[in-house]
Amino acid sequence: MSYLKEVDPEIFDAILRETERESDKLELIASENFVSEAVLEAAGGVMTNKYAEGYPGKRYYGGCEFVDIAEDLARERAKQLFGCEHANVQPHSGSQANMAVYFAVLKPGDKVMGMDLSHGGHLTHGHPINFSGFLFEFHGYQVDKDTEVIDYDNLIAMAKEIQPKMIVAGASAYPRTLDFVKFREAADACGAYLMVDIAHIAGLIAVGLHPSPIPYADFVTTTTHKTLRGPRGGMIMCKEQYAADLDRMVMPGIQGGPLMHIIAAKAVAFKEALKPEFKEYQKRILENARAMAEELKNRGYHIVSGGTDTHLFLVSFLDKDYSGKKVEKALDKAGITANKNTVPFDTRKPFVTSGLRIGTPALTTRGMGVEEMKIIAGFIDKVIQNMKDDDVLEQVRKDVKALCDKFPLYSERMKQP
Repeated sequence: MSYLKEVDPEIFDAILRETERESDKLELIASENFVSEAVLEAAGGVMTNKYAEGYPGKRYYGGCEFVDIAEDLARERAKQLFGCEHANVQPHSGSQANMAVYFAVLKPGDKVMGMDLSHGGHLTHGHPINFSGFLFEFHGYQVDKDTEVIDYDNLIAMAKEIQPKMIVAGASAYPRTLDFVKFREAADACGAYLMVDIAHIAGLIAVGLHPSPIPYADFVTTTTHKTLRGPRGGMIMCKEQYAADLDRMVMPGIQGGPLMHIIAAKAVAFKEALKPEFKEYQKRILENARAMAEELKNRGYHIVSGGTDTHLFLVSFLDKDYSGKKVEKALDKAGITANKNTVPFDTRKPFVTSGLRIGTPALTTRGMGVEEMKIIAGFIDKVIQNMKDDDVLEQVRKDVKALCDKFPLYSERMKQP
């Protein structure tokens, strides 16, 4: 950092302040986590200098012998971690991983089924303002209004009626276990490909705490951050029969030079995830999510679907006179970072929303446990009940800082999960 401070003090200051923000606030955004120092070191290393278009052993540039080692390690560790036949670790993001799969087997205008964004899906699962929505004819499936979980019988019936070429499973805000056997049944009922986006639950799947889609899906995509606790990036896994077409679509189809420093960091994260202690860490993430959701439920809040099986849950304000946007802003003033989120059958606009999405990976990484989750639920309740009282928000902010100080960022406890 001494070089950066001298060369670019403005950026140095921004990074310093971001470090302080992460350290002094409670991070409840479900898609965020804190990587290990080893991952940080790899991501900031000299492999950022290397152009390496192509794949190990088949590059368009010379001097790739060492970045080849990094990419081979990342691919082999991914295959070991998830038990897949083929892995491509080059996608720059989860969105580009999804794009590569779509472009590999679909043509513009093809019918696809994906989860409705307001019911827990992702932009790349067919939202009309996203490339997926304006290149392909997406049909959104939803959760049941009473149970707020996926009705698989309805999903299968919908697949038979629409006859899509692909069904996309996976979500960015769905708190329950996904039944990949039923998704496969839906795909088989109409002869469709099955793609599963496990961006949020990859860490849970890697250690067996959520069923794996690998035996049932044609393609599995994921980000490498979130529960997997790696650098920001994407990855695709598939059956060997699709490997050559998929690799060609990633490069040169939609990307040029891969980010070799990030691929090296992915390899480090995969090695960490292969350690036995990573499973214990994922267990704590689940325990923490359930504990916080239950505490908020006991305080009178509506938890979508009644609870959670994963690292996240949704709090619904559909019947309240305040919105997710107002709650998010009030929590931020109090030192708690979360994100507003649509909930099933939301009546408010996406920039306002009627819900809050809460996740526990980052808090768990800091070493917090069930008791801290109950305390934090109390903070959240206090903020919501006093959103217009700046004195109360300031007191909560001080209490948050005191709690954070007990679990310092990048201390010894964070070097390994």
